[in-house]
Amino acid sequence: MQMIPSPIPGRSCPVDYRYGAGALSTPATLCTDSLWIAGGLYGNGLALRRLQEMFAADRGEAALVFNGDFHWFDVAEESFAEIERGVALHAATRGNVETEISQARAGAGCGCAYPDWVDDADVARSNHIIERLKETARRVPGTAARLAALPMYRIAQVGGQRIAIVHGDAESLAGWSFSQEVLATPAGRDAAAAAFRTARVKVFASSHTCLPVLQEFAGAGVIVNNGAAGMPNFAATAYGLATRIALTPHANALYRTRLGPLHVEAVPIDYDAAAWHAAFRAQWPEGSDAHVSYWRRIVHGPRYGLDLAQRAA
Repeated sequence: MQMIPSPIPGRSCPVDYRYGAGALSTPATLCTDSLWIAGGLYGNGLALRRLQEMFAADRGEAALVFNGDFHWFDVAEESFAEIERGVALHAATRGNVETEISQARAGAGCGCAYPDWVDDADVARSNHIIERLKETARRVPGTAARLAALPMYRIAQVGGQRIAIVHGDAESLAGWSFSQEVLATPAGRDAAAAAFRTARVKVFASSHTCLPVLQEFAGAGVIVNNGAAGMPNFAATAYGLATRIALTPHANALYRTRLGPLHVEAVPIDYDAAAWHAAFRAQWPEGSDAHVSYWRRIVHGPRYGLDLAQRAA
């Protein structure tokens, strides 16, 4: 009898993470003129405060959605509680981090569903990080219930155009098909183009895979992945990124594209990097799991250039 290998924690995708692109064809529940989407805050309270300032300065009718993984590095109880309070003021989806915090199950690890190109040691460290974070969450009353109640996706509408806000991709909360790596392949772009038709949307806004990409699809729509709101996204930089989809352009956008009446943009979150470095080290000193996996990126940015992010059809 053939043995079926057990799922590997951190690499497998739990069945309840999956919804399918057809589920996204539901009516919009959020309509606005300016939609801000911030995935991957990762417990960075300095980025949270700066994003709130930027959002408050936007003119007209505006909405902010935290697109999952707003927790991660915030293992200090006061830091965790600050993120909870800030996110609770706005709409949100749950990412794999919040989903695993809210559940008592074992076996999924961090729920990241890491692909093969991510090193086994990085996967193991992420599984250790989520266990530390779960311990913190248990000390903050009501956390599990609040996070469990968050949806896996939201459908918004700006300027008559439907937008699917998904943490991962069109199929799953932890899907990687909207990663810059997969969208660099013809097969990946073909699969993504089909998802627009099934979901009946013009924009997919995602995060999860931690590197930003703005991919245009002629006649179909746009995929915009903001990478991380709480970490640098490009080499030798020190700011996070938020997605902004609006009827008017933002003066500080790094890059953008037009889709009918919409400006689809990446806006830098220029938080106090030095203060964040100190806050991170206080929670994750040298040699700890998060320090080993993330410190280089936090200080120097990833090995990824701004020129790689915006991609024409």
